[in-house]
Amino acid sequence: MADEPKTLTRERTAIGETLRYADEARWLPAAVPPKTIPIEPLVPQPGQQTRAVGQRVTRPDSRNHGLGQTKYIDDLAFPGMLYAKVKRAGIASARIKRIDTSAAEAMPGVMAVLTGNEVPVNSFGPTFQDQPVLADPIVRHAGDGVAAVAAVSEQIAAEAVEKIVVEYQPLPAVFDPVEAMRDDAHKVHAPNSNIYASKVIRKGDIEKGFAQSDQIFEARFTTQMVEHVPLEPHAAIADWDANGRLTVWATIGRITLARADLARTLKLPMNRVRLIGTTVGGNFGGKNEISQEPALALLSRKTGRPVKGVFTRNDEFISSTTRHPFIMEYKTGVTKDGRILARSVRLILDGGAYCSWSATTLGKACILASGPYKIDNIHSEARVVYTNKTMTGAMRGFGAPQVCFAYESHMDDIAKALGIDPLEIRLRNVFDEGSSSPTGQVLHSVVVKESLRNAADRFGWETRS
Repeated sequence: MADEPKTLTRERTAIGETLRYADEARWLPAAVPPKTIPIEPLVPQPGQQTRAVGQRVTRPDSRNHGLGQTKYIDDLAFPGMLYAKVKRAGIASARIKRIDTSAAEAMPGVMAVLTGNEVPVNSFGPTFQDQPVLADPIVRHAGDGVAAVAAVSEQIAAEAVEKIVVEYQPLPAVFDPVEAMRDDAHKVHAPNSNIYASKVIRKGDIEKGFAQSDQIFEARFTTQMVEHVPLEPHAAIADWDANGRLTVWATIGRITLARADLARTLKLPMNRVRLIGTTVGGNFGGKNEISQEPALALLSRKTGRPVKGVFTRNDEFISSTTRHPFIMEYKTGVTKDGRILARSVRLILDGGAYCSWSATTLGKACILASGPYKIDNIHSEARVVYTNKTMTGAMRGFGAPQVCFAYESHMDDIAKALGIDPLEIRLRNVFDEGSSSPTGQVLHSVVVKESLRNAADRFGWETRS
């Protein structure tokens, strides 16, 4: 029998979704069932796990890591390469009156010195362009760079920055985020307010929810500043070619954002900037933006040679971004059996001297602040403020770990006061399939209860009253 065109049709059968040749049954022997071709759904259904989970994954870079052959930036070297160091301000708030670099420039082996007034566009940032490459003329925290040196060795560069003399006019400073919110507080970025981002989330009627509650609990929680401390510190190499094109090797995770910021600070078209993201020895969010790269690029252009810069551990602690310290005030209304009727949350984020990723952190923290619980009445508000402290920015979770510590500690306190087992009070309140988030998002693939029960079983949790 001559072959005929066959039409594929999609059918759902007891064994799942299949494809079948619709006309095949007509010419096949009656004893032969229609052919079915099982196919995988393009997208897993809600609650369905993908087959990738639990499978071994071979990392293409694992062999080099295991043999110690991975090349990090500090392992790279180019002919004629110079080494850069940055002089830090060492004062939290001041105006730079004068910088004398003559002694550093006169040192044998020093090839170039750079100050802030030589940076074409001396500001950058992923949200607001409020951070200078090198402070000029205002210093806003002790880790601000005020000058940079390129020399034939790291030792000479380090000695040279110590010979740079900076004369400061000290300015008032503010270190407490609550104090920074006052109208009469010192303005870190004068004349603008220290409060530079805010968010409010409302759901239901918070006052009605509290009025219907049998008991109201209030608590205040705080978290501290946390440094990422990657094994590999911030590092980069900058080099110009004969056609005036810049290549930068850097430990930055977001290379497209960094390339745009580099082009902007250097006043270059983006097509003249190439940024190569190298193997990174630890990021955790702390390497999501540029830092010393524009200064290295300008030193390289001055000298006509590649310039490498590697942060010291001290640089990491005082000059790189950190996790935001939070002040978190919680007020929760519950019934006698521990069901949450209303929750009010007030967050104050200490943003340090510059914005970085604070606006993103603020938004995530505010959305997640009430926790993974079914609460009909919510009021969450958050503000982030400038202080004259080490700047804060991206770190794993972007505000989620801070509020998680607060709302779970709060739940434990409520459970203890009501005499309810901590596991049981959570099971009574956590999200179910189809629950609505504080922002109105309908949630799918919700397995919080299953996760809690599995964890309790494996831990050997015994219900306590």
